[in-house]
Amino acid sequence: MCADKPSTASHWPAQLKLHYSPSFQRTVVRHQHAGPLRLLKSLYPEGDTVCHNILVHPPSGLVGGDSLDIQIQVDAGAHALITTPGATRYYRSEQGLAQQKTHVRLAPGARFEWLPLESIAYSGCQALNQWICELSPNSAVMAWDMLALGLPHAHLPFEQGVFSQHLEISGMWLERARIAASDDRMLNSALGLAQQRCMGTLVMAQGGMWDEGQRQMALNVARQWCEASPLKEWSGVTSPDPRMVVLRVLAPQVEVVFDLLQQVWLAWRADIWRMPTAPARIWAM
Repeated sequence: MCADKPSTASHWPAQLKLHYSPSFQRTVVRHQHAGPLRLLKSLYPEGDTVCHNILVHPPSGLVGGDSLDIQIQVDAGAHALITTPGATRYYRSEQGLAQQKTHVRLAPGARFEWLPLESIAYSGCQALNQWICELSPNSAVMAWDMLALGLPHAHLPFEQGVFSQHLEISGMWLERARIAASDDRMLNSALGLAQQRCMGTLVMAQGGMWDEGQRQMALNVARQWCEASPLKEWSGVTSPDPRMVVLRVLAPQVEVVFDLLQQVWLAWRADIWRMPTAPARIWAM
């Protein structure tokens, strides 16, 4: 599919339902799909406790009218990690909205990591990316989102269209954005994106109150990595709710955003979750 392919009258919906549960001390997944959205074979590079999966969308991008509906349930005692092999591309749309909606539900004691590669908003797209997570007591989540507006290095800047974003942890945190290519103040002023075209958000949250020492450790670890990063002037770490910590970053290109988020995610894994720090193998391919 070419980068500027317009939408047609045909819509291409896809649904994927994932249900993770513990079975004989191993996290296993049952899944159902409809349309062009698939789950690759489960991997266990950390042993049986954590089930790694890769989501694959064979068309490689969305145009007007296309939709991806992803429903994820993680049961008590299960731990799932999901990533993607490449970017999610929102191409130019002449009619209709291209959308991806992800809804995650965590049972008490469940852990979940949502670590897809970036979304790319091509010029002329009409797009929505929605991610909602419902936590239960003693459940925990780490998740990130990366967005690149256009491909300026390929001389494909974001000159037309709208990209809408909805990121939510129910009852705890809600961020919405509407980024229009025509909104010069949003894209270029110091109160907006300040001419940066890539952004990232990394969040760690749990269903109950943190020990204050742990929460402060999570803040300090993330701030140390931000300070050591070339993006130190463009990144910040906050705790908008006592149950969560959020890192936000702006950059001219997505690679440096990915590097920073990956470093903080690995540090949080080691220092807060007391888990190994090996990145997903698909990222090195």
